[in-house]
Amino acid sequence: MADTLHSTQRAHQGMLLWALIVGLSFPAVGMMSEGLPPLFLTAIRFAIAALAIVLLMRGRPGGWPSLPGLALYAFMGLCLAGFFGTMFWAAHRTSALSMATLYVSVPLLAYGLGRLAGVEQRAASLLAILTLGAVGAVALAWAEAGGTFAALQLGRADAAFFIGCLASALYPVLSKWGLNRGWLSQRADVRTFWSLLTCSVLMGLLALNIEAPQRLLALTLQDILVLAFLGVFSSGMTFWLTQRATAVLTPAAVMAYSYLVPFTSMLMLFFSQPQQISWHWLPGSLLVVLSMALLLKRDASYGRTNTSTLQHSVAPAAKTQTSA
Repeated sequence: MADTLHSTQRAHQGMLLWALIVGLSFPAVGMMSEGLPPLFLTAIRFAIAALAIVLLMRGRPGGWPSLPGLALYAFMGLCLAGFFGTMFWAAHRTSALSMATLYVSVPLLAYGLGRLAGVEQRAASLLAILTLGAVGAVALAWAEAGGTFAALQLGRADAAFFIGCLASALYPVLSKWGLNRGWLSQRADVRTFWSLLTCSVLMGLLALNIEAPQRLLALTLQDILVLAFLGVFSSGMTFWLTQRATAVLTPAAVMAYSYLVPFTSMLMLFFSQPQQISWHWLPGSLLVVLSMALLLKRDASYGRTNTSTLQHSVAPAAKTQTSA
């Protein structure tokens, strides 16, 4: 009972760390040389992440999935490949503002898909919190664009990226669905490894049909080091934190932390280039922080309620056994 509340708190703390790591990853990506094949780099990055995870799994039993589990991992890997594939394709055909605005739909999509899959309960409070966070994230995207939506033009590339966002929202839903049916391992490291491995293979196959592998010869030592950092931390650790949280939280609650990524980027900009921060950043920042605070309060209250309910249900049973 107390363990459940503690697990919920740990899951939220882990996702706060997730948001920080993802926010710090963007400057690292900017340190890589231009002209490198992005799909191949993503496949290698996920392969490095899977290797880092498998080293943690070494010597521990229960790493091999069942056939239904393997099929589900393949779908989960397809979701990740679909998101990253459409992201790289759309990045050259639409604006960053359009993509950032579309990406805020992911937590709301996760809630809707979770309801359809039966892994989310009807919760008006959670839906309101997600909407509040989405508005805040859009406001941050508006601030990053200089306080204007003039660059927001939706077209075919944006439609493709929205499908990628749908795939991204489906990933935690499939994880939760597979956990509830016993198809996936109860261990977060195992689930992380197999989903990253299948995604790496799928991204590699996609890259072979689109990109020229000889472009990887342009990799410098700095590129390799950055790629290793992104693989171990930005992919391996973040997906492990996501999988650990998925076992405790609902998919929508897990994905809600994506609202904190632009807020983290804003804080980094504030410390590195404070002259670029204006009042435009304030409304979105306040809304995002408020939505996260409400999410933490909601789950803490829900956990205490469940603990109290379990205690009351156990007490009569204990009295009955004592009387007997």
